[in-house]
Amino acid sequence: MRIGEIAALVGVTPRAVRHYHHLGLLPEPVRRANGYREYGIRDAVLLARIRRLAELGLGLDEVRDVLADDEGRELVEVLEELDADLGRQEAVIRARRERLTELLGEARAGRLTAEGPVSPELAGLFSGLGEVPESPMAAKDREILALLDTVAPDEDRSRLIGAMRSITEDPDAVARAHDVYVRLDALAHAAADDPRVAEAGQALADVLPDSLVADIGEQGMPRGPITEAFFGDFSPAQTAALHHAFHLLRERNR
Repeated sequence: MRIGEIAALVGVTPRAVRHYHHLGLLPEPVRRANGYREYGIRDAVLLARIRRLAELGLGLDEVRDVLADDEGRELVEVLEELDADLGRQEAVIRARRERLTELLGEARAGRLTAEGPVSPELAGLFSGLGEVPESPMAAKDREILALLDTVAPDEDRSRLIGAMRSITEDPDAVARAHDVYVRLDALAHAAADDPRVAEAGQALADVLPDSLVADIGEQGMPRGPITEAFFGDFSPAQTAALHHAFHLLRERNR
């Protein structure tokens, strides 16, 4: 058989056969006087085995290890490892499909947020807080929460969302949160010594749950590259109001 014939017989491409030769998986056959490779039935059997092993998901290095062990001990070990790996992948895929089903339901019902997809916990928090029409501060707040929902460790994310959820359980607290957004939006072009800074800071401190005090640094504000970049978008007056709010919250919990 010529290379094209053995490739067609086994169901691979001539290029794959040449690649297997290059990697040493398939020994070079004898060549005719004209230089063409001449394959026999043993070559076809070996090529078919390579194809079957590759289709199971083994990498070509693993295929080489299997073929090098005539007694098949390596094959058992590799197949057991492959089976375990496929089981892990199957569990991941199943969890992703379950999450995708939830997201599809939300999207079809028109409830998927602009920041989505987010975790079910954060989606519930957004729903409880409601929409604040045309509020740049509310939009920034949701953006940073969506970012933390993705990058924060599970424990920190759960603690943050759990603390914020207490606001949604009180209609008055939700209304006060909306008022805070309005106050902070009004400081977008104000100076740090604007008299409204203290009022906005106090209003924010009154809304924030006490459990957030654990995340407040010595300077009275959460620390870290994410929050520093986030606060970098604020005006001097908005930054001052946030500093004041976190200072009040820290003092309240001493």
